[in-house]
Amino acid sequence: MGRRIHFVVDPQGWCCMGLIIFVWLYNTIFIPKVILFPHYEEGHISVVAILSYYFCSLFCIASLLRASVADPGKLPENPKIRVTEREYWELCNKCNMMRPKRSHHCSRCGHCVRRMDHHCPWINNCVGEDNHWLFLQLCFYTQLLSAYTLILDFCHYYYFLPLKKENWDVFVFRHELALLRISAFMGLIVLGGISGLFYTQLMGIFTDTTSIEKMSNCCEDISRPRKPWQQTFSEVFGTQWKILWFIPFRQRQPLRIPYHFANHV
Repeated sequence: MGRRIHFVVDPQGWCCMGLIIFVWLYNTIFIPKVILFPHYEEGHISVVAILSYYFCSLFCIASLLRASVADPGKLPENPKIRVTEREYWELCNKCNMMRPKRSHHCSRCGHCVRRMDHHCPWINNCVGEDNHWLFLQLCFYTQLLSAYTLILDFCHYYYFLPLKKENWDVFVFRHELALLRISAFMGLIVLGGISGLFYTQLMGIFTDTTSIEKMSNCCEDISRPRKPWQQTFSEVFGTQWKILWFIPFRQRQPLRIPYHFANHV
């Protein structure tokens, strides 16, 4: 997408991300095979339901992969600092490099990240200025896919008409109940966890604060919005076109805003 690939060597992050991909792969293969396609063949649902599920699944995995390999905002070793902006830079006491204020040093990655929100092991990457929009998309589409999966699991037993079951010899149909319970369990866990995370992320954007700033209590009145919410969201997503906030298949164009803000760290 025109950006350099950022790869973090972290076995723990690989395991966490592998678990997320397994959950996504399990439901993407199992749900259409057991629920969507059989009910479509018998005329219980339309093709729109199948396309919608694959649409959510595609956008979910795309945002996950892009967020994990996108540069979160790693600072160069010798940044060029304008004379008029030197007062908005500071020296990192861990890597002894100059960085814009509101940057943070990630001990797991070993470098400073512009406007770092947190290091997420589930994407094996930091969440910073340049990939925060992808992380928000990941949370949104993961919630959407999990909720859709739970609805299909429920409707399969309590709303849709019973299937004719002409292929009981297939493994997935002989163990359908157990597989559906696993799918529902994973959907509830993921939906509950991601919903809480997505809420905190949205509140952070509304109040123009990062998770690190909230935990360190270094911003005054963090519950008071500093900017209009349209402006803060536009800065995160790199565009004022709201429809583009939901599309991961694009290149983010950072808005021309200074590194400092009204209340900086």
